[in-house]
Amino acid sequence: MKYSCLIRSSLARLFLALAIASPAPGFAETRQEMDSWTYHQEADNWTNASFSFVRSPLPQRGVNDTLRLEIICKDHNLQFALDAYSLLTSRGSSFDFDYQIDQKRPVSITMKTYPDSKRRGYTDENVVGIVEDMLSGKAIFIRAHTLIKTVLSSKIPLDGAAEPIQKVLADCGVTLSNGETQQPGYNLADFERDIKALSPKQRQQVLNKIKKIIEEID
Repeated sequence: MKYSCLIRSSLARLFLALAIASPAPGFAETRQEMDSWTYHQEADNWTNASFSFVRSPLPQRGVNDTLRLEIICKDHNLQFALDAYSLLTSRGSSFDFDYQIDQKRPVSITMKTYPDSKRRGYTDENVVGIVEDMLSGKAIFIRAHTLIKTVLSSKIPLDGAAEPIQKVLADCGVTLSNGETQQPGYNLADFERDIKALSPKQRQQVLNKIKKIIEEID
């Protein structure tokens, strides 16, 4: 009898612990939300102000680290955010982040963890440019450089991202040029990179052609 009471008491404590640790059903993600880009509207826990965001699908398990991207519209400002299941850095600290669209050149930016989190980071700089890059490709490869010198990486498909992202942009009153994403133009940095890969003879040929084009401009 004594042992039965102990067993029942232990089981009761176990079930209580599981109930506390488990999220409420209303907060559980659906399969669709885990497998696709989805649009959400929520209220801030402190101010009760509403905000919207789009969240990326969960990456393929066993191949990628568990990283998810978000585009957030809050207080009429856009944020590009990263949600990691592992440590990024200390709260309110900067960390390096790289992204690459398909086979294009990687882009390096600096992100910062939120004041209350070591696993969520964001940037509010050039978010429209990042979004335009994302909408121009089929997949985004991301790398986060952490405090402990490890690199978390993941490849996230961009299929189905356009519509929910456009909703978030609209919430912030942002429209992309001509209503759709433009492919980034060829710039001076691209030229300098490409010409360095050429032989001296090829460089001179390119420069001669550029000179001729400039001379022909009225």
